[in-house]
Amino acid sequence: MGLRRRSILPGFGLSMGFTMLYLSLLVLIPLSALILKTASLSWEEFWVTVTAPRVMAAYRLSLGTAAAGALLNAVFGLLVAWVLVRYRFVGHAIVDGLVDLPFALPTAVGGLALTAAYAGNGWIGRLLEAHGIQVVFTPLGIVVALTFIGLPFVVRTVQPVLQELSSEVEEAAATLGASRWQIFTRVLLPSLMPAVLTGFTLAFARALGEYGSVIFIAGNMPMKTEIAPLLIMTKLEQFDYAGATAIAVVMLLLSFALILAINLVQGRTAGRGSHG
Repeated sequence: MGLRRRSILPGFGLSMGFTMLYLSLLVLIPLSALILKTASLSWEEFWVTVTAPRVMAAYRLSLGTAAAGALLNAVFGLLVAWVLVRYRFVGHAIVDGLVDLPFALPTAVGGLALTAAYAGNGWIGRLLEAHGIQVVFTPLGIVVALTFIGLPFVVRTVQPVLQELSSEVEEAAATLGASRWQIFTRVLLPSLMPAVLTGFTLAFARALGEYGSVIFIAGNMPMKTEIAPLLIMTKLEQFDYAGATAIAVVMLLLSFALILAINLVQGRTAGRGSHG
């Protein structure tokens, strides 16, 4: 009775030790160094730095465009996942592979490709500007870039869940007289919502820190199309390391708070789904 009950799975102490070491080297220590560097500023200096009009404009642009891109991906990523899972067509494997292209493509290459396509003389930009819609060097261009890099997160998160949902459930609901809209909203969506929210969170987090694909299409105009990551790079180029880390800390706190809130909503949604 005095002996401690051993775990069924051996090696907990060793694996936990490696886990904490790994997380410390890659996450905890770098983030601690970021906070310590910011601590070299007084509270007044920190507040003036992070609430400057140019910095506030960068915060608003980064958060707004990241949320817009993630929301678009949540909607159309679900549609793409649905098509890939529910239908078989010529070129299915090619379309499925294209979804992962933003993962493999260097972000700078993606930004250049989007800029070339959506510029005034580009294939898509020429058609849009004929209707008075300018994409390049506008916030809309940033949303396009962030949607491009975030799409795989939603598709690859929702796809496995859709594969596990049997089409027999939909057929049974249709037999009972449910319309297609009722089948989607009352049968499919409750099961898919946790995965969609997870994909939204991943796409949002990825978009919030994106730099490479945005700088080419945004134009980087202060107070208009300058995102927070670019402003941090500008501070570093000016050797204002404390100012750069101060902005980074605020972005870190905002990201953590928003992602935590989304995860709480996701947890409640999953709980309602399991009890339903």
